Amino acid sequence: MTGGSSGIGRAIVELFAKQGARIVVADTQTDVADSPKEGTIKFVRTDVRESTQVQRLVETCVGEFGGIDIVCNDAGVGQNQAVSDTTEEDWDMIVDTNLKGVFLVSKYALPHMVQRKNGAIVNISSQLGLTALPGRGAYCASKAGVILLTKVLALEYAKHNIRVNCVCPGPIQTPMLEFTHNQDARPAESRQNLLSMVPLARIGRPEEIAQAVLFLVSNRSSYVTGQHLVVDGGYVIS
Repeated sequence: MTGGSSGIGRAIVELFAKQGARIVVADTQTDVADSPKEGTIKFVRTDVRESTQVQRLVETCVGEFGGIDIVCNDAGVGQNQAVSDTTEEDWDMIVDTNLKGVFLVSKYALPHMVQRKNGAIVNISSQLGLTALPGRGAYCASKAGVILLTKVLALEYAKHNIRVNCVCPGPIQTPMLEFTHNQDARPAESRQNLLSMVPLARIGRPEEIAQAVLFLVSNRSSYVTGQHLVVDGGYVIS
């Protein structure tokens, strides 16, 4: 589980822990010492942009729990700047975290899942991987890439009984969303404008995304692979 210390990732960790899962959480921020006591949680500080750190993460998973059944790629960073204002360094940081991180974690985890002839991967994309928004050029590009990478992985690994899907959250109440709003010159207006684009007229909760992820790794979705599940309050249809 990457990006599991806050926001959507934290909600996924908490839900899976309640199900009794044994979880390795990868993040750069903090540990998860105050997470629910159910399940087993181990924290590994990891920058998903760095191949050697991802390899260490996967080795820790296998060494600690004997294998890997589920991968959830959630590590991500947001953006609020026009393309012409985006530096090359900013572009690399956003795309490498949001897309390259999914590639690296999947690359190193999949051989272990192939050995078990079973597994599920869920990548966290975004509704902005399906529709454009000014000020989010690198972010939209990276999240669109996650959707297509998900489909390629699903095709490549179906023969090994490994399912790969992704969830496309809409606006969710997370620290990343607040950070993005606060980058705007008029944060309150930014929040209201976003809310006006959601037909259900509310911001989503991290727990609602966690439930979608749980569905996609469970036997209830045993015939589902290569799909993107949009959980956005109707944003992309408005």
